[in-house]
Amino acid sequence: MPDGGAEGDPTGHAEYVLGCRFRLDPTPTELRAEPAEFETKLYREADPPGEDGWLFFRDNCWRGELNDPDYFRELTEDALGVTVLSVDFRELRTDEAYLTALKREIAADPALFNADSTSEVLSKYLGSSIRVVDGDG
Repeated sequence: MPDGGAEGDPTGHAEYVLGCRFRLDPTPTELRAEPAEFETKLYREADPPGEDGWLFFRDNCWRGELNDPDYFRELTEDALGVTVLSVDFRELRTDEAYLTALKREIAADPALFNADSTSEVLSKYLGSSIRVVDGDG
């Protein structure tokens, strides 16, 4: 994580880590790339719990994996402007403050997740893919 969140930010900082395999397809036929396929990590900042976009994990993950990898591959392809072969969810990388705020927000309305407890929600959507890091990342 870049800086561990804004200083004094009670919600902390988190990001979703995705693996992405893509291919370069040069337009001119006389041009080729070697290697033509690459793998990289993509990082998507997690929205603060309770704010617009905070339900990204609920809407896109199931048991620690993307619930619709083909759709996510298409979105990633549009965002990167290259042929994307695959995208997979790796982890929610978070600091303690963000995780605490996330758990508090989930606990306020577990029915929003069709679950009875915070731990059930986290397991249901993120599986064991939560990594807590200190401010230095």
